[in-house]
Amino acid sequence: MHLSTEEKKEIFAKYGQGANDTGSPESQIALFSIRIKHLTEHLKSNHKDYATARALKALVGQRRSLLDYLIRKDINRYRAIIAQKELGIRK
Repeated sequence: MHLSTEEKKEIFAKYGQGANDTGSPESQIALFSIRIKHLTEHLKSNHKDYATARALKALVGQRRSLLDYLIRKDINRYRAIIAQKELGIRK
């Protein structure tokens, strides 16, 4: 899956502090979540694609570490990103 620059800017504008905010944990978590959804759908039809399964596990780990960082630094920002139902993140 390749996200265009415009799609990424929309994601960053919606979940970050602006269209150019690529470094905030919220925008990175949102981008990881969209990529995780895409890889999950791919693996449903290609269950023997082990390289993609490995990449999916790595993305989930990276997202989890960013969520853990938010818990430590600012619990309110963590709760706000968890409340976004379209990202599909559970507690």
